[in-house]
Amino acid sequence: MLSIVVPAYFEEKNISHLYGEIVQALSQNKIEFEIIFVDDGSKDHTYEEISKLANSDSRVVGLRLTRNFGHQIAILAGLNEAQGERIIMMDADGQHPPSMILPLLEKMEEGYDIVNTVREYARDAGFFKKRSSRLFYRLFNALSDVKIEKDSSDFRIMTREALTAFLSIDEQNRFTRGLVSWMGFRQSSLPYVAPERHSGQSKYSVRRMFSFAFEGLTAFSSKPLRISTYLGMIVLIFGIAYAIYAVVVYLMGASNPGWTSLLISILILGGTQLLILGIIGEYIARIFTESKRRPHYFIEKRTG
Repeated sequence: MLSIVVPAYFEEKNISHLYGEIVQALSQNKIEFEIIFVDDGSKDHTYEEISKLANSDSRVVGLRLTRNFGHQIAILAGLNEAQGERIIMMDADGQHPPSMILPLLEKMEEGYDIVNTVREYARDAGFFKKRSSRLFYRLFNALSDVKIEKDSSDFRIMTREALTAFLSIDEQNRFTRGLVSWMGFRQSSLPYVAPERHSGQSKYSVRRMFSFAFEGLTAFSSKPLRISTYLGMIVLIFGIAYAIYAVVVYLMGASNPGWTSLLISILILGGTQLLILGIIGEYIARIFTESKRRPHYFIEKRTG
């Protein structure tokens, strides 16, 4: 059986449309499947739309989380419910085309455990989003020991064996793309063209994109800590050199009171210290979060 996991957040106008496209894509093939919609604490009628589908089609399962736990956790909640031997995860906004489901299945028949997808072109993606996405993958691959293909997404298919391995990873802060790459297994990828959103707007603001990127970096690399150490050493060297220069100028009797140089020195040193403390704080926060061992999510309602 094929399980399709779909996290949804404020997607009431997209649920029925996506369901129709999935059913249409699989209607001509005798594939037993289930669709698991996970409402990640939406405040609109997303769960009501899911319930309507579940009442009319026994292949639809709906979960409603008690609050918005985040996209990555919503994916995890759906994967925990999946019963199939093949599992697909895709978004509810329509930008992960259901027409790719059969090509993903066919590619997996070549012997792969995981088949990822790579976005070739997004019609409604703006200039900033494209550039920031490319910058993120370059930084991630430069700083991390785990490599992620550029423009990859959380639209993929996995075997039951790969899913079991994925679910055994009990991290609180989950960066799915990094975890899937880190696991190994035999993996491949397929390109796809992302259509425009059927309805609504992207939930990833600039702030959330930055937070997501930083979370991914700190989850798979300690190099930012090493960079902060190097930065501190460089500032220290310049500080010592400047101190020697100031002493020499003073002994030569050519020193003049200069607020500008003093202010610049304080700002540079203070800014560097705060930057280093911030990086260290991010890692400490991750340790603190992991040490509490709280459940990843709570389910408020089920349907189907």
